[in-house]
Amino acid sequence: MAMAFSSAASVRSLYHPKSLLTIRDSHLRGPNWANCQPTRANLLSWRSAGNYLRLQNGSTIVAKEFIQKRIGIVKCATLDEIEAEKSLIEKDVKERMEKTIETVRANFNAVRTGRANPAMLDRVEVEYYGSPVSLKSIAQISTPDASSILVQPYDKSSLKSIEKAIVSSDLGLTPNNDGEKIRMTIPQLTSERRKELSKVVAKQAEEGKVALRNIRRDAIKAYDKLEKEKKLSEDNVKDLSSDLQKLTDEYLKKLDSIYKQKEKELLKV
Repeated sequence: MAMAFSSAASVRSLYHPKSLLTIRDSHLRGPNWANCQPTRANLLSWRSAGNYLRLQNGSTIVAKEFIQKRIGIVKCATLDEIEAEKSLIEKDVKERMEKTIETVRANFNAVRTGRANPAMLDRVEVEYYGSPVSLKSIAQISTPDASSILVQPYDKSSLKSIEKAIVSSDLGLTPNNDGEKIRMTIPQLTSERRKELSKVVAKQAEEGKVALRNIRRDAIKAYDKLEKEKKLSEDNVKDLSSDLQKLTDEYLKKLDSIYKQKEKELLKV
């Protein structure tokens, strides 16, 4: 993830609040940027904790190395370089959070609610020509009515394997194989069984929330690491952490929404 950071030219009068910096124009995006020629800008402030430089022209840079001498060198991260680092982390966070939501949704679908739903068979794997494959990849699954599921294999020779896989699953369904297709009747759930499954779903939802928070934690660690490496300032990290919390809250609300929907399906008689 680490990127190469540019080097600036010499700096004069480093400690004075309005020191004049000579710095590569690539950091300022000025007229000399294409040729990476030196340009000059007044330094308004320097925060030593993060080597955070604020320039009079409104630009902000993060110094990777700031040598305290009359004439020294500043190695800086440009705003583009900072944005690139941030984007990599943000992309990873969103991908992992989306995957977490999909995993929770798949777990919910595997919990039967008393109504026929093809998604109930999403996790069933069938031994097909020596290899495990998902049932839905080798058969058409439909629901002729609210209380039955129909499985029609594309290859009739796989009927026995499909029947065996359904019996071996934890769905508690009894397949009826007529030599052409498999039909299953979904038994109604008792009140006690509904409550048990509701607890299972609640646990799955909580595990999903923990996973989302862990993703947020990992991202903050990545930001902290960049701050220690002088690639992000302390202020950068605070802003990014705030944005990350908002994103996490959005995914937590999304998870709560699908959980409440599943719970409603379970408890509906």
